[in-house]
Order: sequence, then C-alpha cells, then structure tokens
Amino acid sequence: MSCPHHNFRELEKDIHTDFKDDMSYGDYLQLPQILTAQKPLSNQHDEMLFIVIHQSSELWLKLAGHELSAAIDNLNNGDFGHAFKVISRVKQIFNQLTQSWNILSTLTPVDYLKFRDALGHSSGFQSYGYRKLEFLLGNKNHSLLKVHESDEQVHTELSTILNAPSLYDVTLSILAKQGLEINESHLQRDKSQPYEKNESVLNAWLEVYKDADKYFELYELAEKLVDIEDSFQQWRFKHMYTVQRIIGNKSGTGGSSGVAFLKKALDISFFPELFELRTKL
Repeated sequence: MSCPHHNFRELEKDIHTDFKDDMSYGDYLQLPQILTAQKPLSNQHDEMLFIVIHQSSELWLKLAGHELSAAIDNLNNGDFGHAFKVISRVKQIFNQLTQSWNILSTLTPVDYLKFRDALGHSSGFQSYGYRKLEFLLGNKNHSLLKVHESDEQVHTELSTILNAPSLYDVTLSILAKQGLEINESHLQRDKSQPYEKNESVLNAWLEVYKDADKYFELYELAEKLVDIEDSFQQWRFKHMYTVQRIIGNKSGTGGSSGVAFLKKALDISFFPELFELRTKL
C-alpha cells in the first residue's frame, strides 16, 4: 500500500471545475481583456513592470474616484456613517498607491532609459483618473482640461466635475446648515476655481474642534478629511521622489519640468483651514 502524500492538497469533490456553460472567475473579472492589455513597445524586460504599475494605479484611481463621488452623495444626503466608511477606504487606496512606488523604484535609471523614448509624449500628467480625483477633492484648474480635449467623453465628464461642488465644498455647506457662521460669498463662490482659505471657515472649524462633543460628526468628518490629505500627500511625495531617483532632474515625457513640477504639488492643500486651525487651538 502506498503512503499518502503529506505535501499535497486533494481537490475537494464539491469544487466546481466545469465552466463551459457557467461564469468563471476570469469571465466575471474580464481577465482576458485585462491580462492582454499590456503591450510593450520595446523588447526591454522592465517595460512590463512600468506598464503594470501604471495600469494597476489607474484601477486604484478609478476606485478612489468612485468612492469619493459616493462620499459626496452621502454627505449631501446627511449620511455621515457611509461617508466615513468610504473616505476611510480612500485613505487605504492612497496608501496602496504609495506602496506601488516602492515596486517601481526597482527600475534603475539605466534600464528605464532603454525604453523611455518609446513612451513619446505620454505621461502620468495626462491621467484622467488622477485629474478626476483632484477635482473631486477641490484642486480645480480649468487649464488642465486642455490635456483631455482629444477625448470628448472624458473632457465632458471632467468639465462637469470641475464645475460641481467638491468634497470640501459640500462639507462647508453642511457646517453652515448646522449653524456655524461662514461667509455667504464664500459658500456661493465659483466652484470651478481653485479653493482659497477663508477666515470664516477657519473660525467655524475652530468652534467645532473646541466643542468636539457638541459637533462630534463634524469633528470626525474633519479628521477623515485630514486622513485623506495626509495619505494623498505621502503619495505625491513618493511619486516625486521615485521620479527623482529614476530620471533625476530631466524633463518629463509629457513636457513638464519633471521633479520641479511635481514638487509644486506638495504645496497645494485641499483643506487648508483644517491644518491652520492646529496652530490656532
């Protein structure tokens, strides 16, 4: 009698194996389309890494945009619980995106230069998912729409989001509805313009933080927003540092100044009053 194999797992009899007429895992996830979407333009080994990192990042950006849109709807409906849940999820998505730069950092400058020219003028700056995310968070910039004019559907959607209230705009409206004094002119400002910090907003947040028990949901929302900016800025920084590690101070493929341009983004705050209030408390 033969001995049983200990380093082996038998297939359980109830596990489904016939998918001729049934939906499989690959069918559900559209894996044939996803896993054949990697089309290197060179014969260099590391180009596959470059493509997969950026494609997977776009999927995470898509999910983050999906969640932030839901958070805005939740807040508009007064549903703080679900808003907190999806905002917390967005924070974890940004953490995941930040980690992905560590994988890309294994790409050395010499190996990247072997296929960089094949990228032409394509650049992450042209990412529709990233632009959507920044607009949802309130970093509005009308001139950035020019990059997307060649795709009418994308351009239309981004134009709509540019002109709509951001996550922070919706939050400030909630503060006003709960009796906190915010200048009406600020509440009615052109939502397509970059956000500028406002003294009345700072004072409203100070009131919330000084009486957190009374305004607990607003206090909790504020901290969730700080979580988002914290994780987003870590992602921005890691992006900048990874680019610096791989190409130094060369210009970007899309025509930007590269690292210098990326560094400027670190000075942009989505929720400036939430950071200034910490000094005032």
